[in-house]
Amino acid sequence: MTESISQTTATPGPSVRAALAAAVAISAFTLSIAIFELSMADWPSGFVLLVIVPLVALLFFGCIVWSATLLVKVRTGGAKFALPFLICALTLAVLAYAPLHQIALQQNFYWHRENRERIVARVEAGELKPNVSYNKSLIALGDRGPNVSVGNDIVVDETDQGIYVLFLTSRGLKHYFTGFLHVPPGGDPKNFFEFEDKPPSRLVRYGENWYFVAN
Repeated sequence: MTESISQTTATPGPSVRAALAAAVAISAFTLSIAIFELSMADWPSGFVLLVIVPLVALLFFGCIVWSATLLVKVRTGGAKFALPFLICALTLAVLAYAPLHQIALQQNFYWHRENRERIVARVEAGELKPNVSYNKSLIALGDRGPNVSVGNDIVVDETDQGIYVLFLTSRGLKHYFTGFLHVPPGGDPKNFFEFEDKPPSRLVRYGENWYFVAN
C-alpha cells in the first residue's frame, strides 16, 4: 500500500532589506551633511549648501513619512518592518540633540593641531611672511603644504605682544569668517586686528593659546 506524502514548501515572508538599506543610506547622508556643513560654509560652497541642505531635509522628511507607512506591516510581516522608522527616528534625535558642530570642530582642532603649531613656529621664526600682494596680512601656504585652513591661507597680525595667527574653518560674504586663532603667550584674542571694530561673536578656548573665533 502506497501512502502519498504531501510536502509543503514554506513561502518566505516579505523582505524589508531594501527599505532598511534606503533608510540607513539617507540617514547617513543627512548626518554627514549636518556634521560637515560648517566646513562647507565658506564662499562659494555656502551657496551650494543653500540648495543641498533644503533638498536633504526634504529627502529625510520623506524618508520618515515613508518608513512610518511600513509600520502597518508590522502585524503581518513582523517587527522588522519597524526598523527603517526606528533608524530615521534615531537620526532625527541625533540631529536635534547631539552637538554635531562641536564634535566636528574638536576633530578639526586635534587632527590639525600639530601641523598648525609647526606653521605658527615658522611664522614666529620669520620663515613664513605675508606673500599676497592685495593683503599684507595674508600668507598663502600653497598646495604643497598641509591643508590646515580654508584656501590654505592664514591670516597673521604682528603686535607688540607677539604674532596672532588665524587658521580659517569657513569664510563667507561680507568678510565673515570662523577659525582657530593662535595667540601669543599672554595675548588676548579680542586684540586680533579683525576684532578692532566689533568683538568676536564666538570665542571658545580650545587649548593653551588656542581659541575658536567668529566675527
